[in-house]
Amino acid sequence: MSDKRFDPKKADKLFAEERRKLIPPEKVTEYLQVGQGDTVADLGAGNGYFTLPIAQRTSKTVYAVDVEPKMLELLKANAKNEQLTNIKYVVSDLENIGLEDNTVNRVFVAFVIHEVPDIDKVLGEMKRILKPGGQMVLVEWEAIETESGPPLHHRIPSEKMVDIINRNGLQAEITHLNPANYLVKITA
Repeated sequence: MSDKRFDPKKADKLFAEERRKLIPPEKVTEYLQVGQGDTVADLGAGNGYFTLPIAQRTSKTVYAVDVEPKMLELLKANAKNEQLTNIKYVVSDLENIGLEDNTVNRVFVAFVIHEVPDIDKVLGEMKRILKPGGQMVLVEWEAIETESGPPLHHRIPSEKMVDIINRNGLQAEITHLNPANYLVKITA
């Protein structure tokens, strides 16, 4: 496992009450503007912290994509507890997403981009699976010291993230969720 990848043994921390206060998943996923008829990909879905509220907003398919099968197994159990049946589980890395072109109306990726070796390739894949007129939302750690989260040297400053997105022919609108986390709405 890469030193940048999240350790599944720590999955319970993702649903911690302190995290819910700082980054409430229902509020954060509102930025994606998911409607009842939207198909969504949650990239780096993990155990479903954001996937579950997304799946509650649509009657269509939510693709939970993660490179770690153990995390998707945890997500399946969490979805079953919530009686959600519209989630499909895809074991895949983000540099070669296992979905067809133009599959989804919305793409959501939270706290994963700092882990990937080639951000440009991931953004290209996000564009590839997105239907025309669709929307993407990315959430990441600001490059400041905090008690939790990845090491500082793994984090991507929000200004640099906007530059990366722009150089890939995309437009970025940034929102700071709190001092340590930012959200970027991305349009093609």
